[in-house]
Amino acid sequence: MIHRIIFLTFFLSLIIPLCNTNTGLFSQEIQDSVKSTIQMAEKSEQKAKGSQSIINQGSKIWEFTISKVFWSIIVFVVALVLVKYITRLLETLAERWTSFRLAIKSIIPVIRIFGWTTVLYLIIAGILAPPIETIFAVTASAGIAVGFASQDILKNIFGGIMILFDRPFQVGDKIQIGQHYGEVRSIGLRTVRIVTPDDSLVSVPNSEIVNQSVSNANSGESNCQVVAEFYLPPDIDLSRTKLIAYRAAAVSRYVYLNKPISVIMKNEIHEGRSLLKMRVKAYVFDIRFEFPFMSEMTETVIGELLSSQLIAPDQLNLISQSKILRD
Repeated sequence: MIHRIIFLTFFLSLIIPLCNTNTGLFSQEIQDSVKSTIQMAEKSEQKAKGSQSIINQGSKIWEFTISKVFWSIIVFVVALVLVKYITRLLETLAERWTSFRLAIKSIIPVIRIFGWTTVLYLIIAGILAPPIETIFAVTASAGIAVGFASQDILKNIFGGIMILFDRPFQVGDKIQIGQHYGEVRSIGLRTVRIVTPDDSLVSVPNSEIVNQSVSNANSGESNCQVVAEFYLPPDIDLSRTKLIAYRAAAVSRYVYLNKPISVIMKNEIHEGRSLLKMRVKAYVFDIRFEFPFMSEMTETVIGELLSSQLIAPDQLNLISQSKILRD
């Protein structure tokens, strides 16, 4: 473009002096037309240079240096140590202060999720600092790849976020999910970990939890209801038996007396024999005393029934055999 303008200018510089308004070869209108053509060509060249400079400024090269990688690793390691330290500190405080255990443990999953989200933002936006075009390109490509390759992981992540916001249970609750029952140990982005009565750690995917019913025994409270069941002969003295069961629950070291104690009798048929099913329902002041309370109730009630001669040992044997056959 430049060499064309130079050539045109040189050519016209030879021709224009010949253009006299009185005797020249060209008229004044032609001279004006030629001058305007030169001006338009110069303006076009300036616009082209301006566009080229804008393009050069917009297409900055992102420098991915070793120092950026080094500081990203440092920030990640520091965040990993801090998150683990804060989590262990909160768990220790929760176990030491039993009255605040559920409240403290409910903070732990929130700290983990929002902590790691903040760390990733600092690494990407603060240290690596790629251009916005690069972020969009990488996000689009990664989104397509992740969408096809790890659909289950994304379902679990969204399930974990829904559990945190919907709060059907929290860390420390006793829940029943399918065949698994126990205390919620942790709520993560992928799974919920439950400690069963047999001290087994079960990891349940979040996507399965949000798609099925969940039974919560205490719903964020430290106390929960416990039911102890007994099978008795139908001819037993009901009033004395209920009184023994009620007193055994009332004097238990695990019972929570701010809530009621009830004894319910129900008739059932097992292997053609009629049996009374007694259910003692009481609350323990800490959910972790559920099974110690049931064990204590069994020992105390059966011992009192035998010592009061309300039931004979051979009757217990028959009831046990009938129950085993039923199971």
